[in-house]
Amino acid sequence: MNVHGSVRAAVSLAASHGVVCTDPVVLKAASNVLVHLRPAPVVARIAGRTALMRPSVASHFARDLAVSTFLAQRGVPVVMPSDELPAGPHTHDGFVVSFSTFVPHDPDTRLPRHDVLKLLPALHAELRHYDGPLPVRGPLDDLENTLTYLGDLSVPLEPLQAQFAELRSRWNLLDVQPLHGDAHHGNVMVTPSGPVWNDFEDTWRGPIAWDLACAIGPNDEGAAQRAVETYGGGATPSDVEFHLELRSFFATLWGVFKEHS
Repeated sequence: MNVHGSVRAAVSLAASHGVVCTDPVVLKAASNVLVHLRPAPVVARIAGRTALMRPSVASHFARDLAVSTFLAQRGVPVVMPSDELPAGPHTHDGFVVSFSTFVPHDPDTRLPRHDVLKLLPALHAELRHYDGPLPVRGPLDDLENTLTYLGDLSVPLEPLQAQFAELRSRWNLLDVQPLHGDAHHGNVMVTPSGPVWNDFEDTWRGPIAWDLACAIGPNDEGAAQRAVETYGGGATPSDVEFHLELRSFFATLWGVFKEHS
């Protein structure tokens, strides 16, 4: 992943809109690259590995901006699109880039998973009012795109393809609504004024069991039951357990993807 190129593209694009950055700080370099364009209160999100597995990565960035704006207007604490320059998404020097407002927070502090689960009902209640276009297959699209990408590289995939086919055969979406899509504790910033939600690029229309599975993390015995109880219903433990399986498969495939990207 070309982190240095990502930073240069973001700094250059911001400068073309009058935002001068003299001290860029990489906040994260994983699926995307996040750069604080200091001294400006602006964070650039640059598509990294996501650009390889998502042919429509710009639409994911646009979704993040649209959903964040919608939630902020309803009083939900979220990371807002930047008002220092056009938020995007932009394409610059071959990179897809968007801009958000920098939120001071403690990057070394993570909200306990139990507390993330307690925040989800209020977030879901607000998301139900969102009527913008959303995907309806969520992680399935990413999994299929990733398998295709790896297949084109002649990576041996037979066991993974068989596992995916088995999971897909049990995919059965009945009660769906707009979700966060990646509701783990890394996407909740701990700030002096309280928790702030971040990163809505994976928002899709699916069962709340998926967001519960994202929030749980490692699947230990009884985790699904405890998650449902903490959330307050809305899903069965068996639904959450299935999505934990899907989430675990996603993590396994992502590890293979990282080795070849």
